[in-house]
Amino acid sequence: MSLKKQFETAVADSKQLPERPDNATLLKLYALYKQGTEGDNETSKPGMMDMVGRAKWGAWDELKGMSQNDAMQEYVDLVESLK
Repeated sequence: MSLKKQFETAVADSKQLPERPDNATLLKLYALYKQGTEGDNETSKPGMMDMVGRAKWGAWDELKGMSQNDAMQEYVDLVESLK
């Protein structure tokens, strides 16, 4: 199965996990998803009052330079480990 297909399957599987992951894991999933689908974060940082937005932005921004394929593979591996 191609990496793209595995990634799409993992995205669907992430919505069906037996229990909700902790916030740190959810941020990691978000960041890997964004890096895998869009590449490096080129958006502006959210304002001070948007704490959730800033956390998501920061998690994604930390992955700058990671290839989209590597991010997809890490996403797939992480979802598999949560099943």
